[in-house]
Amino acid sequence: MKATQERAGTAELLDVEALAEMLSVSTRTCRRLADSGQMPRPLKVASLVRWRRTDIEQWLADGCPNCRRASR
Repeated sequence: MKATQERAGTAELLDVEALAEMLSVSTRTCRRLADSGQMPRPLKVASLVRWRRTDIEQWLADGCPNCRRASR
C-alpha cells in the first residue's frame, strides 16, 4: 500500500511498508522500534496504523533519539 494524504493535503501519512522502505529496514523492525518507544508513535486511524512523514523526517534530523525517554 502506498503512502496516503490527510484530507487537508498537508501531511503525508506513511504505512509500515513505506516507512520501512524510507528507513531501509524491515516492517518488523519498524514495529519493534515503535513498540519500544524508540521512534515517533504512529497514528491510529480506525484499524490502520500510519506515521506522519514530517514526524519521521524530524526524528531522523534529530539523530533518532529515543522518543520514550525524551517525553519523560
